[in-house]
Amino acid sequence: MTSTKTINATLWTKLPAEFHWRGETSAWSAAARPGQYLHSFLEGPSFDRDGNLIVADVPHGRLFRISPDGDWSLALEYDGNPHSAKSMLDGRFAIADYKEGLLAVDVASGVTELLADGVNTEAFRGLSDLCVADNGDIWFTDSGRTSLSDPTGRVFCLRTGGRLELCLDNAPYPNGIALSPNGSDVYVAMTRSNAIWKFSAKSTHIPSPMVGLWVQLSGGLGPDGLAIDAHGRVASAQAQAGRVYIFSSLGDLLATVHTPGGLWTTAVTFSGDGLSLFITEAQNGGIYRADLSAINEEI
Repeated sequence: MTSTKTINATLWTKLPAEFHWRGETSAWSAAARPGQYLHSFLEGPSFDRDGNLIVADVPHGRLFRISPDGDWSLALEYDGNPHSAKSMLDGRFAIADYKEGLLAVDVASGVTELLADGVNTEAFRGLSDLCVADNGDIWFTDSGRTSLSDPTGRVFCLRTGGRLELCLDNAPYPNGIALSPNGSDVYVAMTRSNAIWKFSAKSTHIPSPMVGLWVQLSGGLGPDGLAIDAHGRVASAQAQAGRVYIFSSLGDLLATVHTPGGLWTTAVTFSGDGLSLFITEAQNGGIYRADLSAINEEI
């Protein structure tokens, strides 16, 4: 069995002071971090087709674009709470918005399309994250304020033809979501039960697919954002713990990645070449980079 590595990530870039929010406290901030003033809360990193890193500022309805050199620019600002932005087949970004629902946004023009804001006349409780399959299907989580005392969070899939499917409705704060490299399996971070669940993307038993507890964690608040690389390795940001775990496709712990200087590790994404892992840290508005050479040697 491969020994577990310890990797110390380094601060790659940080939200410039000119982009620190100085307006009123948003409703999202008041509920998620009562009594604290948030100049930002970074989430959902994803690379665009030009190699820029797109990150969301949840409470203030902003998407930032970070160049390969680490320079920041405001890509989009709107009345919403974006948690995650992922590239779609048509070049737009799908956004899981806690306030507005599932959106498609042309970042260049700012044109926004509402893809879904509820199911069966019921509004979403508050979207948390999403991923886009190779065929264009969008998988997303609807956590709201669910937890172990109210395990009614949901997982949906919006098919390319427009059909919205309810896949799970018994989840204790479903958060990060990712697909295996071949698209056959769905991984979901259950933040409030400190676990990662797994089920088949092709299950015929929706809304009650066979679900397994893939990894049980401890410490921190629980897993937040997830990312999977071409080798099936799963990176999981451990919320409020200042670390990220990287697991093999079999669920073995390969590495623990630490983010020195910040505990609010929220989300992760692998670089296109698979050599690095980028981590959003919301406490200080930082983007950390972890060199994966220590575990890439064993592939």
